[in-house]
Amino acid sequence: MAIQSTEFAPSLRARVDAIFARIGQGMNAYVEARSRHAEIAALEAKSDAVLADMGITRDRIVHYVFRDLVWL
Repeated sequence: MAIQSTEFAPSLRARVDAIFARIGQGMNAYVEARSRHAEIAALEAKSDAVLADMGITRDRIVHYVFRDLVWL
C-alpha cells in the first residue's frame, strides 16, 4: 500500500511564501509611487479663491488630480 501526502515540504512552502511576499512588496512600492495623496492634500490646503483661479472647485479636487486616468 502506498502512502500519499498532500503536504508541501517545509522548504518548498517557505520558497512559495517568499515569492508571494516579494510580489506583494513590489505591488506596494508601485502603489506608493503612484499615490497622489500629497497632491490632493496640497490642493485641499489652498483657499477657495486660489482653487477658483486654477479653474477647479473644492468638490472636484480628486477628479482634477486623477484627470489623466479618468475622463469624467
